[in-house]
Amino acid sequence: MITAYILLLIAIAVEIAATASLKFTDGFTRVVPTVAVLFGYGISFYLLSIIVKTVPVGVAYAIWSGLGIVGTSIAAYFLYSQRLSVVTMVGMSFIIFGVVLMQYSNSSH
Repeated sequence: MITAYILLLIAIAVEIAATASLKFTDGFTRVVPTVAVLFGYGISFYLLSIIVKTVPVGVAYAIWSGLGIVGTSIAAYFLYSQRLSVVTMVGMSFIIFGVVLMQYSNSSH
């Protein structure tokens, strides 16, 4: 089970990198960044398909997508100087709180 969560962290990191790199594809008109983004998403989804063998799909996807949103927002802040307003940060904290609640709910059953 711990291995699944390590794979989940890797899948999240790869998904964040792929999503943060979307801007470099210039609408999928630049070949190398486009291939890198598609490869990253492929790896991330492949890992997710392995993870859901041991982690419930809803929990795995909530963690993957929730932390992906937060991580991508933070990456965009550093890479593209995108603003993180107080409201945005409150929203991201709600996402993290929701993911923690889902994980807690799953572990209590």
